[in-house]
Amino acid sequence: MTSALLEKSVMEAPHRFRVLTGDRPTGRLHLGHYFGTLHNRIRLQNLGVEVFLIIADYQVLTDRDVADRLTEHVEELVLDYLAIGFDPSRGTVFAHSAVPALNQLLLPFLSLVSIAELGRNPTVKDEIAHSRQSAVSGLMFTYPAHQAADILFCKANLVPVGQDQLPHLELTRTIARRFNDRYGRVFPEPEALLSAAPLLLGTDGTKMSKSRGNAISLSATADETARLVRGAKTDAERHITYDPDTRPEVSSLVLLAALCGNRDPHEVAAEIGSGGAAALKKTVTEAVNEYLAPIRARRADLARDRGYLRQVLREGNERANAIADKTLAEVRHAMRSLY
Repeated sequence: MTSALLEKSVMEAPHRFRVLTGDRPTGRLHLGHYFGTLHNRIRLQNLGVEVFLIIADYQVLTDRDVADRLTEHVEELVLDYLAIGFDPSRGTVFAHSAVPALNQLLLPFLSLVSIAELGRNPTVKDEIAHSRQSAVSGLMFTYPAHQAADILFCKANLVPVGQDQLPHLELTRTIARRFNDRYGRVFPEPEALLSAAPLLLGTDGTKMSKSRGNAISLSATADETARLVRGAKTDAERHITYDPDTRPEVSSLVLLAALCGNRDPHEVAAEIGSGGAAALKKTVTEAVNEYLAPIRARRADLARDRGYLRQVLREGNERANAIADKTLAEVRHAMRSLY
């Protein structure tokens, strides 16, 4: 089903859909995450879709030798989710490592795919190419099957993804189909809701990334935001235009201001005109700080009660475990491995 048809179905009957998505706890979320995926998750929840957010803490180990400051990063993710409007009374946020049944699902799932299928997954290839490990671990190759377990344990039937994540989801659909063909129908084949999210570059003109230090985090102060934007890469042409193909760095900044102001980027560029990079960066700084002000205020309030963050995660872990245990029981029954 196309994303347009899926969107229509979601609008007509949101209760029919269950979404699984999430993040690896490797640092605080930034504007690239927000306009890329986070904003859409809250939109879906507000429409009435049941949303599951997984904090993929085990997956941190796929491309890192050590999971540094993991507890802090997990709490910061919960804090970011709540600050942008995620409602834990209507959805579930949980940590992968707190749900043992996920890893029990992984084993039969791995039996349904070949090493060649895992190895040629383009996302895995990219992760390997940028791996920080001295050698590629076996865990890296199981990454797509891990993701399949994450999605299928709660029988999610809708997964918001970018174009680069489609191979992962296609393997999840393959695993679900092969399991159902071999043992009887247990799992849905989840649909991809392709994101039309714009690509925001980091302040250095490359992909916005937590690890590259080129991102504006949701928790950055107004002064930090101003400093980061001031240092953002532009080009030598004074007149500001919106042309992503020929002026990617300038256009990314224009787009950021437009997204924060819910405006057309061409209109924003036209207003700045011959004002040059200084005027562009001033516009971006003001737009970002105005947009993030309420999110930062909520985040500051929530951060004062770390006990509440842990409670939200604990309750989410409990809900996820109950669902995963039920699914695992169905899997064992289908596989005739109830002893």
